[in-house]
Amino acid sequence: MTIHIEALTFDVIIGLLDFERDRPQSIIVDLSASYDYSDDAFIDYADVVVLIQNELRDKRYTLLENALLGVKDVLYTAYPQLKTLSLKISKPDILPECNVALSHRWKF
Repeated sequence: MTIHIEALTFDVIIGLLDFERDRPQSIIVDLSASYDYSDDAFIDYADVVVLIQNELRDKRYTLLENALLGVKDVLYTAYPQLKTLSLKISKPDILPECNVALSHRWKF
């Protein structure tokens, strides 16, 4: 099975620049995760959303790289049945002429 969460959008403190540390900015998280399904080992997508939001809001990461690693660790701890995990974090408002993003894919 593969779970997809697309365009999860919320505001967080994230980034290195002074103004990024002072006020929340919008981010967009996209996730794709494959896992071995069974009745007692399913992945609750609502729980995944809360885990992602809490991790990124609570930690106030300076680097997207560390944010991706933090989300990966939280999700794999909660759902050890994960086989693969693809994450992407976008910052749509940081530059006026484009969206910027960082992504990574893990195999467990």
